[in-house]
Amino acid sequence: MRKLIIILGLVLFVLVSCGKDLSPEEQLTEDIQKIEDYLSENGLTAESTESGLHYIIDREGSADKPSLNSTVVVRYEGRFLDDEVFDGTGNQTVSFPLRNVIPGWQEGIPLFGRTGSGTLFIPSALGYGSNPPPGIPENAVLIFDVELIDF
Repeated sequence: MRKLIIILGLVLFVLVSCGKDLSPEEQLTEDIQKIEDYLSENGLTAESTESGLHYIIDREGSADKPSLNSTVVVRYEGRFLDDEVFDGTGNQTVSFPLRNVIPGWQEGIPLFGRTGSGTLFIPSALGYGSNPPPGIPENAVLIFDVELIDF
């Protein structure tokens, strides 16, 4: 009986310590489900791209769109699916080369025209994935409210 308890304990330990290693496809499927659940729970309707990026354009802005080679000037707020804010500019603006940011921004910011604004719902692979900076959980889905001031 004692051996059985020890064996069951070891099996349980191994199962728990293995964690949740998903393939990139499985992680994307899970992230998209989380985004769709968030949208549904909040009564929002978003467009999506083939990569899994979801977005809502609140203000179209001009017909001019930035390219990956553009330096963009934005205001933004970043938050998690629980609406906890993890970053933002407040009323200030920040500028940076679009090619130097996460893939979700590289794909999403060009959807807005100059002076456009909206929200990006970014699956983890288009964010920081399994190697995030401090303060961002591993494989976190990210939400960014963005105002594209200029480029």
